[in-house]
Amino acid sequence: MAAACSATGRLPMTDAVKIAVRNLYKIFGPHPARYLDLVRQGVGKQELMAKYDHVLALNDINLDVPANRIFVVMGLSGSGKSVLVRHFNRIVEPTDGRVEIDGRDVMALDENELRALRRTRISMVFQRVALMPHRTALENVAYGLSIRGLPQHEARSHAADWMRRVDMSGYEDYFPAQLSGGMQQRIGIARALATEAEILLMDEPFSALDPLIRTEMQDMLLRLQAELKRTVVFITHDLDEALRLGERIAILRDGEIVQHGDPQSIVIAPSNDFVGEFVKDIDRGKVITVGSIMSPPNGARPKAKLADTTLLEDALVTFAEDGARAARVVNAAGKGVGYVELADVVQAMKAPVAA
Repeated sequence: MAAACSATGRLPMTDAVKIAVRNLYKIFGPHPARYLDLVRQGVGKQELMAKYDHVLALNDINLDVPANRIFVVMGLSGSGKSVLVRHFNRIVEPTDGRVEIDGRDVMALDENELRALRRTRISMVFQRVALMPHRTALENVAYGLSIRGLPQHEARSHAADWMRRVDMSGYEDYFPAQLSGGMQQRIGIARALATEAEILLMDEPFSALDPLIRTEMQDMLLRLQAELKRTVVFITHDLDEALRLGERIAILRDGEIVQHGDPQSIVIAPSNDFVGEFVKDIDRGKVITVGSIMSPPNGARPKAKLADTTLLEDALVTFAEDGARAARVVNAAGKGVGYVELADVVQAMKAPVAA
């Protein structure tokens, strides 16, 4: 079974850390520092609001965002997910704590360094894409390049290439009002990627789209990420979207991380009833792989063989076609790494029980 992440959300040593968040607190109100010690002593969000008229948005957040992967921050409205991500480029200032990018404390940057960070290293895509209505699609994509000083003809050429990569060739001279919501969001993503920023922050970018268009946009993001390998922090309130996109997921509730790990560990072993409610209706056969539930090799060599990346629903098909009750599990190199029985697969398809 996949190992659950540690309580701090730290990554395995094999994963390079791009963004590190340490003991991050955010309290909204006229005197946030005055109530920080109370929060540290255990005063929660509801009590802080009721007694002191201050809002506890983030409570002692610790996590590591891996480089070159899609990291999903998931939670319901008011959980603090958007506030958290806005600390990464200091749109929001913390009450206390640190955010480090490549080991450098973002909160210690001076005005010029912060401006450079926002212009060259971090891009954002919002739910409301906010294209400039008086500029064409091509001009919107080229805007970030122009303010970085790229000559106009180079900026336009580069922008046209990014429009092609998001399947928007032919719409260069259209204005935003002439484009559908999904098309506008494609332009917004092209604008964010065109600057070649190494970090892409995406705040519920697809949540306002129709389901079919939303799936198409998710497919596009996965395709681009497979090619570009950017560090993507993706915010969503939708668990299906989180499981589809995220290589690691942090789930927030009332400003606190309630579980943090890879999709397999979250679906297989929810940390509490809150997470259990989220995952209980998930089609586990489309999420969990046999590599997550296999037992260590035991010397048996059944005829059936499954890749460790095989989804449970596909494993059931193999068992049915082969009439098998057990299978060897092999890695990408074909080396045996485990053993799984039909009963294990059937058991893993059941709804989870919270830890």
